[in-house]
Order: sequence, then structure tokens, then C-alpha cells
Amino acid sequence: MSLCFFVSDLHGKLERYQKLFQQIKKRQPFAVFMGGDLLPKRGYVFQKREITTTNFLEKYFLAELQKLKENLGTAYPRFLVILGNDDPRSSEIILQQAEAEGLLEYINEKWTNLDGYEICGYSYVPPTPFLFKDWEKYDVSRFVDVGCVSPLQGFRSVPKQIEQIKYGTIKKDLQKLTKMHSMDKTILLFHAPPYQTKLDRAALDGQMVDYAPLDVHVGSIAIQEFIWEKQPRLTLHGHVHESAGITGSWRQQLGNTLAISAAYDGPELALVVFDLEKIETAERLLI
Repeated sequence: MSLCFFVSDLHGKLERYQKLFQQIKKRQPFAVFMGGDLLPKRGYVFQKREITTTNFLEKYFLAELQKLKENLGTAYPRFLVILGNDDPRSSEIILQQAEAEGLLEYINEKWTNLDGYEICGYSYVPPTPFLFKDWEKYDVSRFVDVGCVSPLQGFRSVPKQIEQIKYGTIKKDLQKLTKMHSMDKTILLFHAPPYQTKLDRAALDGQMVDYAPLDVHVGSIAIQEFIWEKQPRLTLHGHVHESAGITGSWRQQLGNTLAISAAYDGPELALVVFDLEKIETAERLLI
């Protein structure tokens, strides 16, 4: 049995992290997938004053992983991690150093093997209404939804060449990333969900900008097309917190692909638990 955990959109909430670490100690999973938006939002104030938004990774997250590793020894799970659109890309260097120290595997746009499965992560999301653009990219073209801000605007924690911003798309990235890979035993860890599914439904009903209605589905067309075309075994998603509450589902079967979201808008930790060999039995626990 290859027990796996999946979490996303923890946003630096210590109580959620504490519950996650408690479950890891108790159940000792083989691997923990972390799907982005892991850090606290800018301006968040912690009760523990030694922890801040700028030192959260070193002072809390990685320190807790080190404790877990010492406590669990050979039972320490593999942590497969990506960042999300609320996480500054400048944090990559800290995660890369933690990877060199054996605490986690930072897998954005990288492949790894997990018990015979090929695993790849991808952090980018289509343009949003927000101004922080480190992890935003045009989806299938340079079209931007009503109410959203182009990747050419806003600000970034890491500079990027204007030509890359203008002409890069999620669709091109996925074609390049998966060109040489079979999808039979593949798991993709995305931050964005696929478009027009039960996993990307936002609470935008009736909202308009300059008399134009907003699309209530905010996921990626490129990811949706990729799933239908390539049919990977499993895809993991986050990003749209309220979707499961609106649609009543945190999972959806898309042909041969099971797509799962761990995004959640309640106070609890949403923990998805699954077995690599029996992914259809995946369950979501609210702890």
C-alpha cells in the first residue's frame, strides 16, 4: 500500500499545518503532495511573533519538516511541492536549498518517479483579477477574461523578460513538458484546475464589469484540453477555494483521468488521502 496525502492552499495557516503534521506522524504516508499557495498572504500577522510572512518557510515550515524527519527516520515521507499564484517566486531558492538538504522535492516543471509513477508539477494559473503576477501566464492565447488583469501588468518578485510574458502560454508549456512522457502511470500536480469542471467554479454569479458578465468558471482551458487529450492517471489541483462548496464535489472523472482538488474555503484542513494503486478510493477529510 502506497498511502499518499494531498493538500493545497494552506496559505500559511499554522493550525492547518499542525493538523497536517499530526496526521503525517499518525498515518505515516509514503508521499505528501503540496499543491501551492503554501505561504501566508502579505500582511498576515502571526500570534507567534518570531514567525513573519517573510521568514515563514525557514522559521516554521522547513523547521517543522526537519523535526518530522528526525522523529520519523526512515518513515519520513517524500514531500512533492509546488508554489501557487499567491506565493512569491523569490521563495524558490529556499525550496531548492531544502531539496538539496533532503527535506522536500521542488517539482515545478520537473519530473520525478514515485513508486513507478511519473510525477510532474506545474504552478502557473491563467490571468486573475489580482496584481501579483509571478505565477500567472496566458492560457491558450493572449485573451484575458473580463475582470482579469493581463500578465503584462501588475508586479513580480522575480523579473521576467517581456518577450516571455507576451508569448508564453500554459498550453505551450504543457506540450513541451509532456512531449516525451507516456501518461499511463502519470500524476500531474497543478495549482490551477481544469476549465468548466466541478473544480473551478468561483462565486461570481451575477457579477459584471462594464455590463459584461464574469465567467463563473476560472480554471485553465489548456489544462482541461491537456487532460482530455493525454488522459493522465491522476491530476491534483487547488486554487479555487469555494468550488467544492458550490458544486458539491471535490473530484471529477474526465475520461480515464481522475481530477481531484484539495482547495477549501472552510477553517478546517482539507486532507485528501489516496492509495497510488487504488486512486478511485480517494477520500477527503475535513480535520
